Amino acid sequence: MPVLTTDAESETGIPKSLSNELLSEIMEEIEHTCPQPRLTLIAPAPFADEISCQCQAPHEKLTITQARLGTPVDRPVRVYADGIFDLFHSGHARALMQAKTLFPNSYLLVGVCSDDLTHKFKGFTVMNETERYEALRHCRYVDEVIRDAPWTLTPEFLEKHKIDFVAHDDIPYSSAGSDDVYKHIKEAGMFVPTQRTEGISTSDIITRIVRDYDVYARRNLQRGYTAKELNVSFINEKKYRFQNQVDKMKEKVKNVEEKSKEFVNKVEEKSHDLIQKWEEKSREFIGNFLELFGPDGAWVGTSFQEFCLPLIYSSLNTDP
Repeated sequence: MPVLTTDAESETGIPKSLSNELLSEIMEEIEHTCPQPRLTLIAPAPFADEISCQCQAPHEKLTITQARLGTPVDRPVRVYADGIFDLFHSGHARALMQAKTLFPNSYLLVGVCSDDLTHKFKGFTVMNETERYEALRHCRYVDEVIRDAPWTLTPEFLEKHKIDFVAHDDIPYSSAGSDDVYKHIKEAGMFVPTQRTEGISTSDIITRIVRDYDVYARRNLQRGYTAKELNVSFINEKKYRFQNQVDKMKEKVKNVEEKSKEFVNKVEEKSHDLIQKWEEKSREFIGNFLELFGPDGAWVGTSFQEFCLPLIYSSLNTDP
């Protein structure tokens, strides 16, 4: 099979010496048996050591332009993204989404560093390696998870996993004595940048917890965790529990105040309605009285009590 090399590009960015049909014909000469991207999401992504790529077809190097043209179905572009992925959050998921959608036919491998390696080069993690592996397996964009991924990518590792491109944000990542651990990947033309998500990171989340430590300690004590599980001293435990009781009392007082206000408002509404009805009835009574006892009134030969009392009771809508 001819080796695909970089050629002059047309205005559309497609090499002049290659058309879609020619690229497809060249690559279909060899049958590939690499794992295919996940099409259904009814199970977690597999681990690499469970389905390692045993494809015997030569893994020809692609350029980014050629990968963007679209490869045959049996030859997905194998994109690799790595990280610690502690406290897996939307920023991680968005980076993996970008890596997955870089090319029309991508197979996304995600490398997750072990606890030993991470603690050595970066620091302590909240989640252990098993929890971090499982978090990645349940991300919809991931096709395969590589456990105990290396801190620096070697040619042997890239060849073993038949990696075409490495996806990561373009900020130089200085670590393990290097100014940029992806420098050699960039020089080899295998690096494809993704964009970081501002406002969310593992460090940000940890900072929030540390900043509001008392709030979360009290929250978990209230939910049944012991002081020993929270590593809270005896004195602080009593303080937090007392604060919880004070908060409960404040909430009860607040509820009572709100209910009292609601009761007063209802009484005021009822009083207003009652006064309004009395005013209406009094005006009606006075009008009837004047109609009967005025200069042209209709009262003849009946005592005041005999005539007026039924009228009063009637106007007040009350039985005598």
